[in-house]
Amino acid sequence: MRLRLRFALAVLCTLVLASCQEAEVQIPLAPVGMGVTDTEVTFGSSLALQGHAGYLGQETLRGAMSYLQFVNEQGGVHGRTVRIITRDDSYDPPKCLDNTQRFLIEDKVFGLFCYVGTPTTVKALPLVEEAKVPLLGMFTGANALREPFTPYLINVRASYYEETSAAVEHMVRDLKLTRIAVFYQYDAYGFDGLTGTELALKKYGLEPVARGSYVRGTHDIREGLERIRESGAEAVVMIGTSDPCANFIRKSLENDFSPIFYMVSFVGAKELSRNLLESETSQVSVIMSQVVPPPIRRDGTVAESASEFVRLLERYYPGEEPNFVGFEGYINAKVLVEGLNRAGRELTRESFLAAISSMSDFSLGGGVNLSFGPDDHQGMDTVYFTRLHEGRFVLLEDWAELAGEVTP
Repeated sequence: MRLRLRFALAVLCTLVLASCQEAEVQIPLAPVGMGVTDTEVTFGSSLALQGHAGYLGQETLRGAMSYLQFVNEQGGVHGRTVRIITRDDSYDPPKCLDNTQRFLIEDKVFGLFCYVGTPTTVKALPLVEEAKVPLLGMFTGANALREPFTPYLINVRASYYEETSAAVEHMVRDLKLTRIAVFYQYDAYGFDGLTGTELALKKYGLEPVARGSYVRGTHDIREGLERIRESGAEAVVMIGTSDPCANFIRKSLENDFSPIFYMVSFVGAKELSRNLLESETSQVSVIMSQVVPPPIRRDGTVAESASEFVRLLERYYPGEEPNFVGFEGYINAKVLVEGLNRAGRELTRESFLAAISSMSDFSLGGGVNLSFGPDDHQGMDTVYFTRLHEGRFVLLEDWAELAGEVTP
């Protein structure tokens, strides 16, 4: 009898515990319509504002807020100001997940905006899909945010696959290189760039001659560098953040290893050029792809597509230098506001997403256009290439000028 009673109590406790655990994971997400009042629409932004990727979040936010502050001063969108609640995640996935939960549960935001980084954004995807909340303008080219198609995700920039594919094409076709290595961050971001490079090389019957990695948040590139240097690589595709990439380049040159160093846009042109002395790189090719055109031309004039961005950045953040990351944040904000405009006064998440899908004709001027559709939530596909020259990245118009600069 006692044995049966104990067994019954054990079963009851197990059922109660399971019920509690199930209740913990059933998050009471904000219903559609939350985050919108007669005078305000609210978005949440989780991005790195501190740590080794903090400069990316700070510059993204400045670019976005330079436009949103201007819009709010003009009366907002259909009488509503656009409010952005920001929380630092320090490029840490669990922090990003926690921030996203708080946005949805505590702040009851209308949508999410300007997330920074692959591992962080990917971590929040299940919540985005469960809440059916729009997430617009992620500073990452990860394929996981593009395939399979998810209607709630709105990418503005080109993908890492597109960046690495275009770079490999130039290396193989224009420069006749066959020995290409990959240096990558050992996480979802680095794996995505590695896969994109491998797929691009496969088109030409090639594969990386070496693969070297480092752990996110560290600068320990020794093992990866040694493996790549021993391979005799003519070019190195680098999928990382600024400090480790700068360290890799610096240590390579100290060891008389001078391939073409190519980096995807996430590395951050302004920060990398700050980390590398001009004397260290004057005799080597340091290339970076960009997903927005240079806001400042090689001759120092402002590009037509960036004229408003440069003017507003100076107005709200005096002394801040226009750069690629900030310009992307500004474009994200332009898309956000245009979507709200087209959605009309009777704003819902569904009407906002439909409005974004209708933007097949959105121009920034200067021949820079964005195009979305019902099954295409990536606005831009163009990849631009820049070269480090006299301490800053300038447009690389002809890859032929790199010929003869490879000395592995």
